[in-house]
Amino acid sequence: MERPQPTVQVDGAAIRTRRKELGLSRNECATAAGISGPYLSQIETGARRKMRPPTYKRLRTALQIQRDDHRLLAPPPESQHRKDTDGSHRGAGRPHPE
Repeated sequence: MERPQPTVQVDGAAIRTRRKELGLSRNECATAAGISGPYLSQIETGARRKMRPPTYKRLRTALQIQRDDHRLLAPPPESQHRKDTDGSHRGAGRPHPE
């Protein structure tokens, strides 16, 4: 039996925000990341939430995000609704998907 491909859960809103900060159109960003415009649209709107690590790495590079910067990743499920007393999400030290 084959093992399923590993995936990375991403935050589509954070991806869209970063793309717009850089002044990139959806198609410009998709082309730079080696993915299709419709696929990037699905990621940004949340219709798709998972990417394979190589695809995530290319998107991160296109969006000029360093390897140790996790802002494009979705928070771990246990931290989505709970916050520390200082207002930051728990699980900030999540491992990087590479």
